[in-house]
Amino acid sequence: MSVADRPLGISERGVMPRLGTSDPLWELEAAPALLLVEDDAGDALLVREVLADSGLPMGITWCKSLSEARAFLQRSRHSVCVLLDLHLPDTHGLSAVRLVRDASPDAAVVVLTGVAENEAGLAAVAEGAQDFLSKDGLGPETLSRAVRYALQRKQVERSSAELQASRLLAQENARLERGLLPTPLLRGDGCAVASRYSPGRDHALLGGDFFDVVESADGTVHAVIGDVSGHGAAEAALGVCLRVAWRAAVLSGCVGTEQVRLLEEILGAERAADYIFATLTILRLSEDRSRLRLIRAGHPGLLVRTSGGIDLLEPPPGPALGLIPGLARWPETELPAHDISALTLFTDGLFEGVVAQDRRLGEEGLLEVARKHMGLHGRPFVDAVVDEVAELTAAHGGLADDVAVLHLATDGAS
Repeated sequence: MSVADRPLGISERGVMPRLGTSDPLWELEAAPALLLVEDDAGDALLVREVLADSGLPMGITWCKSLSEARAFLQRSRHSVCVLLDLHLPDTHGLSAVRLVRDASPDAAVVVLTGVAENEAGLAAVAEGAQDFLSKDGLGPETLSRAVRYALQRKQVERSSAELQASRLLAQENARLERGLLPTPLLRGDGCAVASRYSPGRDHALLGGDFFDVVESADGTVHAVIGDVSGHGAAEAALGVCLRVAWRAAVLSGCVGTEQVRLLEEILGAERAADYIFATLTILRLSEDRSRLRLIRAGHPGLLVRTSGGIDLLEPPPGPALGLIPGLARWPETELPAHDISALTLFTDGLFEGVVAQDRRLGEEGLLEVARKHMGLHGRPFVDAVVDEVAELTAAHGGLADDVAVLHLATDGAS
């Protein structure tokens, strides 16, 4: 069709003018609301005229083939209602609906049918379209209602899908959290455990923070805290795997550096990519509570409470698990524990928050916070420290990373 023969109201590139304005073509293409996919120029003009009488405050873009429409939808960043003919040069029937939905899952679709094609319209709705209209009975009121209802139905559909996805994610997170944060296995009253896990800014995703406490049959208390790099279900699942492996190792008598080597081997076998690593601290408190043994693998230090107050203990570390597989060495530190009444282990999310411009809290800042709450013990102490850190960082983004804290009272009370 030549420009001279083109029906009035349809622009040269297949874009119809915005209703009630003479806006230039580029503005219309930047924010269209209605897309007509129709190869027949006469039917396209009919839709344009009916739309002009409908009162819908929308511009309309006309594509003559499905390939043009798909390209347009993939470029569009705005909500679009598609008026879709099922008989196009490059597709025919219900496949047109599927292809439009593949190109733009968020687009609302109203199928245009011919005379005696109600069954096809119903089938299109079953395929995912929001509504259908017969060209034969097309009028301003029916078009306005169909477009408005289609957009509303699509919004409800999106909201329902998002709600369902959120519920499923919450259920999955709950299952993973139970694996990351288990019930301590204690055989007596000689130790008391308090713990807390706080998700970071994005509450939807668990990280790989994990901890556990096990008292073996001889009365030795074993504890671990670890942090898998990254966030998401895969990292959380790896954290669960390492936590379960650690507990199994303890119960089978595998301790010390041999235990760390075993965990690194499991990490290497289970991680999704070679760049994923894990930090951890493991400790053993002798059955008479007189000796403490610790191994750090790239993990922060720990807070130690004695009769002299609270101090930050940073035993000589080895590298994080997975950084240099098979080559790493982890020194084991042994200390007297007669005067230790409590140990507080934590992940780096507790001290990496920003408290002032260009300044993080840091481990020394965390120590100051802990000393302010020395009069508290057990869970009240843990809560007071975490809550104050959250308050200190609130003005600068809050606790961006997950926070795990494990507080072990060696006297059974602190």
